[in-house]
Amino acid sequence: MLTAAGANISKTLEIVILKNLPPRIVFGFVVLAAIGLCLLGYAYFIEPDRLVINRTELKVKNWNPALNGLKIVTLSDVHGGAHYITPQKLRQVVAAANEQDADLVVLLGDYVSQRRSSNLRMTMGEIADGLAGLRAKYGVYAVLGNHDVAYGEEEVAGELTRVGINVLQNQAVNIDRDDQRFRLLGLKDHTKIVTWEGFSNDAKSALAQAGQEGDVIALEHSPDVLPVITSDLSISPDLKLILVGHTHGGQVWFPILGTPIVPSSYGQKYSYGHIRDGGVDMFVDSGIGTSILPLRFMMPPQISVLTIISE
Repeated sequence: MLTAAGANISKTLEIVILKNLPPRIVFGFVVLAAIGLCLLGYAYFIEPDRLVINRTELKVKNWNPALNGLKIVTLSDVHGGAHYITPQKLRQVVAAANEQDADLVVLLGDYVSQRRSSNLRMTMGEIADGLAGLRAKYGVYAVLGNHDVAYGEEEVAGELTRVGINVLQNQAVNIDRDDQRFRLLGLKDHTKIVTWEGFSNDAKSALAQAGQEGDVIALEHSPDVLPVITSDLSISPDLKLILVGHTHGGQVWFPILGTPIVPSSYGQKYSYGHIRDGGVDMFVDSGIGTSILPLRFMMPPQISVLTIISE
């Protein structure tokens, strides 16, 4: 009885307040509410279903000028089975990536999307089949993300390998372009870090096995490793560029405010785009899928096409 009475009193007060407000203020509230619903609808129904090609000329400090023009396509945070990420969408992503005629295609982790029970929304086999056919002049390479590790990195890596994608986990490869060499280093996900020193030493060991010649581009899932592999724990003076994902660009971006929530210990500092920190350049990709909230606002799903030039 008390609850019903309280509800009636509250409703009565609302009616009284609205009746006593000037009509223009009531109209303003209605307009704001309508705008809010429209924006929410856009963030749920429209933007997550988009696919933007982000072409960026990336100026990298002390990059070998003889390698200027190297074109890299980055794909991150596919999250197969997430909101609007269907097999058809994955094939659309592959077709759009291949149209860029890239020197390299790199995949930056988090291919799976899990339900609370840890069952996949889309099987890793389906996701790999959707990504099959990616091509680039010097190869297609991938690292794993935290969702992949949580689900089972052996299965994820195995399925990617099955469709011809080279998975690098603390491994480096040499790539020769027009008689100039650079090294591509794939790091394990940040959730595998036991100690910062150990993570740095593993990266150094991987580079040593590949040889000591050429600029280094590192692939990782999370931007938070940048301070771990630079500064006092620098893995190599030849490290010039780090390519990462994980943050989704916050999925939501507002003018002035920026991105309210970023899954990074460094907040908006490592949210999205080209960042230079510790003397090393890093590019944070905003990804394709969604996680936790099925929303994107002013941060659409994207394929990044990076043209690397020396600064």
